[in-house]
Amino acid sequence: MNKDLTVGKPSQVLWQFCLPMFGSIIFQQLYNIADSLVAGKFIGENALAAVGNSYEITLIFIAFAFGCNIGCSVIVSRYFGAKEYREMKTSVYTSLIGSAVLCAVLMGIGLFGCDALLELINTPEEILADSALYLDIYVLGLPFMFFYNIATGIFSALGDSKTPLYFLILASFLNIGLDLLFIIVFKWGVFGAAFATVLSQGVSGILCVIYALKKYSILHLSREDFKPDFSMMGKHLAIGLPMAFQFSITAIGTIVLQSALNTFGSDKIAAYTAGCKVEQLVTQIGPAIGVTMANYAGQNLGAGRLDRIKKGVASCTIMTVSLAVVSAIALYFGAEWLSGLFISGDQPGVVASAVEYVNTICVFFPILYMIFVYRNVLQGVGRSLMPLMAGVFELIARCVVSFTLPQRMGYVGVCLAGPVAWIAAMVPLCIAYYIIMGKLLKKSRPAQA
Repeated sequence: MNKDLTVGKPSQVLWQFCLPMFGSIIFQQLYNIADSLVAGKFIGENALAAVGNSYEITLIFIAFAFGCNIGCSVIVSRYFGAKEYREMKTSVYTSLIGSAVLCAVLMGIGLFGCDALLELINTPEEILADSALYLDIYVLGLPFMFFYNIATGIFSALGDSKTPLYFLILASFLNIGLDLLFIIVFKWGVFGAAFATVLSQGVSGILCVIYALKKYSILHLSREDFKPDFSMMGKHLAIGLPMAFQFSITAIGTIVLQSALNTFGSDKIAAYTAGCKVEQLVTQIGPAIGVTMANYAGQNLGAGRLDRIKKGVASCTIMTVSLAVVSAIALYFGAEWLSGLFISGDQPGVVASAVEYVNTICVFFPILYMIFVYRNVLQGVGRSLMPLMAGVFELIARCVVSFTLPQRMGYVGVCLAGPVAWIAAMVPLCIAYYIIMGKLLKKSRPAQA
């Protein structure tokens, strides 16, 4: 059932929409987490390092898929909020066409360029072949990820955050089952981990698109829908591309950091990978809040309820900081046990390094979570420049740390790269939000909540 985010108490509306989003994004992360867990436990340390090393490169592709998601959901949510349903339908099919073209381009780049990138980031020889194999299979499955993200963007824009969760739960358990089958029974190694991910993404992507088109009659095709709408495409590009580039910039920063990490050897790579997977288990709250606020801001902008956006951000700030503190405490005390889940055998040194990473970053979770609030609200109201610039500041900070602190502080310098980058992004986003919202509110007449 679709949800109108322009009515009701902001805090209650946000909680109701956000909770299913938490589940959706957590289960989406289970794809790669399952690969790392099974690979680390049943293949070995090098397999875990190979999957983790490859994951940093896959973030570039994920960035563009997520940009398509945000571009679709923000534009569709505006038309939904304004009750302009014909334009909303055109927007959906414009997203599908644009995503197909972008996906084809990225697949070509990935298949011909990832091997060179793996060598460029100093991938150790013992994990190079498995890293390349994992990436090749992942790239072949990109269409499934792209169309799942578009379908999710449609559901989110219409206020339905539950349906994508149901498909993801199914696909995530399928991925775990296939991982166990391909790796333990068939002995396919890293190939099995990657193949399980692609098949699972295929299930969620295809089912989600089909269900979205069948559930909403207003999205059914007509002859007019086959006509290109370049004006609508421009609107999507104006939102989606800056978001994609912004996340790509972040991904480039993690790749630069991975290059510095790779000089420490496969033990540290495996530890860092395990620590990152533990981090992902709780920090997916941030993206869930971000998607919620993008759609909330988009619908209320379409309805002319700018005052309501400001109240929503205030309510969301309290919710976000509270969740960040709880997440940090839980992760601090559970880091050793959770890290051990990804590491085979008795390797106390690898576990200790993973715990060191987790304990270093968890203190900064409130800053990380608030980045998603301000970044996505600005995207929701059509202000893409500052989120993009914040990504640039984050990249610069991560690169500076990568080229300086690891040489001076060792592995702990790698651990500090994320927190420094978060601070560099958070400060300009916070300032930009208050300046932009102040200007928008002055141009509009106050409305009742």
